[in-house]
Amino acid sequence: MDIDKTMSFRVEKDHSVRAQEMLKQVYDALVEKGYNPINQIVGYILSGDPTYITSHKNARNLIRLIERDELLEKMVKYYIHIEDK
Repeated sequence: MDIDKTMSFRVEKDHSVRAQEMLKQVYDALVEKGYNPINQIVGYILSGDPTYITSHKNARNLIRLIERDELLEKMVKYYIHIEDK
């Protein structure tokens, strides 16, 4: 393996609207249970540990359907103001 080469990574755009809706449902479930939803979602994204997400309203199962790399890609694009093409 050549360590001087950069690997390319590409995320498909198929499920972005569905992922956004599911993430909103997860967010709402966390709020309803009294958690700080941003902290909990960030904890899940960084660790991959679904126990950061409540099982209330099936939120834990929903979050597992969303690819963490897709979420990160969307967040980075949003933060630096780049839209999907």
